[in-house]
Amino acid sequence: MTAIIGLDFGTTNSVISLLDENGQASTARFDVGAGALDVFRSVLCFWAETGRGNALRHEAGPAAIEAYLEDPLASRLIMSMKSHLATASFTETRIFGRAYTLEGLIALFLRALLGAAGEPAPDALMVVGRPVRFVGETADDVLAERRLRAAFVQAGRDSLHLALEPEAAGTRFAATLDGPATVLVGDFGGGTSDFSILRFDPAENGVTALGHAGVGIAGDALDYRIIDKVVSPALGKGDTYRVMNTDLPVPPAFFSNFAHWHRLSMMRGPKTLREIEEVARLTGNPAKLRHLITLIEDEAGYGLYRAVSGAKAALSGADSTRLVFEHEGFHVDAAVTRAEFESWIAPEIARMAQAIDAALADAGLAAEAVDRVFLTGGTSLVPAVRRLFDQRFGAERVAGGGEFVSVAEGLALIGQRIERRTALQ
Repeated sequence: MTAIIGLDFGTTNSVISLLDENGQASTARFDVGAGALDVFRSVLCFWAETGRGNALRHEAGPAAIEAYLEDPLASRLIMSMKSHLATASFTETRIFGRAYTLEGLIALFLRALLGAAGEPAPDALMVVGRPVRFVGETADDVLAERRLRAAFVQAGRDSLHLALEPEAAGTRFAATLDGPATVLVGDFGGGTSDFSILRFDPAENGVTALGHAGVGIAGDALDYRIIDKVVSPALGKGDTYRVMNTDLPVPPAFFSNFAHWHRLSMMRGPKTLREIEEVARLTGNPAKLRHLITLIEDEAGYGLYRAVSGAKAALSGADSTRLVFEHEGFHVDAAVTRAEFESWIAPEIARMAQAIDAALADAGLAAEAVDRVFLTGGTSLVPAVRRLFDQRFGAERVAGGGEFVSVAEGLALIGQRIERRTALQ
């Protein structure tokens, strides 16, 4: 039997699922400290090793985070690589003076991910997920798919099948059905929210795609709102600076880029830091923008990311929480209520609702024609997101589960269908 692998390369986490000889999918486990997890963080860390000609070294996943936390000032943490795939203007970045293409960075990560999973056989049938719509206001989906394939080629995997991530999650959910059903699958990642309407017939092991839609917003966009409302004002957002007796607003782009994880590392360029310092000298409270400079220079984004993500998760189970973060004299300790958070993310919820409407229109169906709704991904646990589906389809039709592994397991099951079709040809 050909080895079958489902690989979910995510904005925040990546997961690998392996199909056993009985057709059962199980996720690879990755060592993290004294335990093991199903997910492998989608990050890279680079640092120059002194004493060996300043050779550049790197780690991926949990080891990358450990290396970064050991010496943040001497390392470079690369996050949210998937979010750049559809951005034509991103061609390369320089890390300690060495140029890396996006495809090259992702290839380094993929080699480490596959190695941590036990280096599956080179001839394994590999099915890789992709979103319905990639991240970006002007996202080029064709370019993104081409770059994704190129990264796998550089990682030594020339042959692979791509499948839509919500279709994969739906395929896993179909195993729980006891009869034919029309299912709307909502797959929420770190960077994208995708919706597919699928018709499943368990008796014939068949699936028909009826409609798709997606939007390039998800968990990272919700994190952005917390930073924008709670953290950025303490760093100078909303302040003014004076030029030739005229008060001008501190450039909003400083804070927009800072609050998007995948843009944060790009702000370390001398030109950007110089621009922030020039504005700081002309403000009434220069300390705020200089804290921003320090956070950027010190690569403190990961610590802030953990604090914000933790606060968001806490609001899924409580009416309020505190966002606490401190770095080099910059201190945030603020109460955040669920009601506030839901008011901040209302634009994202509205865009998700529009994407659901688009998926139904693409399928030519009314909401009443959907038998079941299956939600997966960490953002599906946000109460405002879940409520969107409960109100539209009825809570009794909405289910969730396998929030972090369902896509990878479904991709492996799709691989099984591909193998069967190939055997019949």
